[in-house]
Amino acid sequence: MNLEWYSAGETHRGKLRRCNEDALLQRPEAGLWAVADGMGGHEAGEVASQAITSELQDLELTGPLSLCVDTVEDRLVEVNDRLRMHARTQFKGGTVGSTVVAMISRGRTGVALWAGDSRLYRLREGRLEQITRDHNPVSDLLDVGAVSEAEAMSADTNIITRAVGGQPELYLDLAVFEVLPRDTYLLCSDGLYREVTFEALSGELSRDSVDDSVDALLAQCLAGPARDNITLIVARAKAS
Repeated sequence: MNLEWYSAGETHRGKLRRCNEDALLQRPEAGLWAVADGMGGHEAGEVASQAITSELQDLELTGPLSLCVDTVEDRLVEVNDRLRMHARTQFKGGTVGSTVVAMISRGRTGVALWAGDSRLYRLREGRLEQITRDHNPVSDLLDVGAVSEAEAMSADTNIITRAVGGQPELYLDLAVFEVLPRDTYLLCSDGLYREVTFEALSGELSRDSVDDSVDALLAQCLAGPARDNITLIVARAKAS
C-alpha cells in the first residue's frame, strides 16, 4: 500500500524572545521533515538552525530508506563541523548550536533522527506517543536506571546534552517505526510542548485538517505565556 503525505507547519518567535532562533523544513514529496531549535543568542542560534534546514532542503534523497538515513546523518555531521568552526572564528569559541529532530519516511517505515530536546510524537487511533527521548541530564539518568520513569516525567530542565554544533563529535539517536494510514506525526520545539498539555496536543492533532491542527496548537500556545520560540510541523499519512 502506497502512502501519500500531507503536512503543515508554522514557526513563531513567541511573546518574550526578541528573535526567532527556530527553523523548520517540510519536504513531503521526499518524505522528509525537520525542526531545529537554535541556541547561543546574538543571532548564533538562528545561524545554526537555518544551517540545518538549508542543508537538508537541498539534499538529494534517492534509493532505499537506509541510504536516505545515512545521507541525512552525514549532512548533519558536516553541519556540526562547520558550526564548530564558525563558533571559533566568529563567536570567540562561544556556542553556535541547535537541536534537531528529523523524520524520514519510505513506504510503511519511518525513521526519526534527533539531537537535543525537540520532539517527535505520533497519534494513532486516538493514542498519542512520544517517539523521541530528550537528550538532557534527567533522561540520561533514566537511561542508566538512576531515576524512575515517573521522576523523569515530572522533571523540567532546559539543559540539553546533545546538539548540532554543541560537541566535537555529533551523536544522533535513531528510532525506526511502522507507519500506518491515518497516522499523524508532530515534530516540535520545546517552545510548544512546554506550554501545551499532553492532552491538548492529542486533542488538536485529532482534527481533520493538518492545517487546522497547526493553527489550533499555535493559538493555544500564544494564549499562554509563550516564553520561547514556537515551531511545529503536523504530518499525516493517507493511503493513496
